[in-house]
Amino acid sequence: MLTADMQRVIREQRLGYVATVNADGTPNVSPKATFTVIDHATIGFAELRSPGTLRNLKTNSAVEVNFVDPFVRKGYRVAGTAAVVERGAAGFDELLVAFAEFGDLAARMRAAVTITVRKALPITSPAYDRGATEADLRRLWTAKFRRLQPGERFEE
Repeated sequence: MLTADMQRVIREQRLGYVATVNADGTPNVSPKATFTVIDHATIGFAELRSPGTLRNLKTNSAVEVNFVDPFVRKGYRVAGTAAVVERGAAGFDELLVAFAEFGDLAARMRAAVTITVRKALPITSPAYDRGATEADLRRLWTAKFRRLQPGERFEE
């Protein structure tokens, strides 16, 4: 289900915008910066401070996550079914292996949320429709981010 490029983007970006539905039917979008790829059809994030997201997922497990490389304006939208595995529950310790790359994160995790991927589609900027290339957009957005950081020194 998840192509090699999808897995690369998720692992490199780590920041996914998680869309769930509140009890009153309104949308809820919450960024999570602890995403990892568990296998070719499962992604997950560490629950550190997400009471609203967890409450929503326990009521309605449908979820969509967007991952976008802000420099090339490309990424993926991943939809599926979430499962909340709380600390102490069966399977939690096994999931910790997937989060090893985050160092001491395991000690702070209250739960792991796994998402069984049902659909994964590309996201691209309309700039590509006008002929822009990844190199063009990378130059443009790298310059913009540098301007947003006055006094910072960046290596080329």
